[in-house]
Amino acid sequence: MRQAIFAFFVIAIFSFPTLKAENPLGFSPVVNEVSLFQNSSDGGGNLGQTLQIVSINSIDIGTAINVEFTADFNRKMTPGQDNEYYIEVGLVKPVWNNLSVNYQRVQGTFISDPVNQFGMRWSF
Repeated sequence: MRQAIFAFFVIAIFSFPTLKAENPLGFSPVVNEVSLFQNSSDGGGNLGQTLQIVSINSIDIGTAINVEFTADFNRKMTPGQDNEYYIEVGLVKPVWNNLSVNYQRVQGTFISDPVNQFGMRWSF
């Protein structure tokens, strides 16, 4: 059953024609950010630092697909642990107006096993 669902999403993502027929191959950055945060409690206590990386880029390979990468790297945020991380990598295929299908792979020290997410996204 899982293989059938995965195959459906792969076929759906690659079967929709591109809206930019004049440029079938291309790369367009949407947003690329690097942020550094100092974390503190409501009482002003030190809760460590976070390095956050966000990268969203549109790739046209016969069809438009957004590739998304989000990662948080935490230092001394959880008592007893020096370093933690959370990473999401996703493929997003616009299908109609503001509706997209997407796949995300999530892993990190906050979750016990990697997670595959398949879904629909409405952007507004």
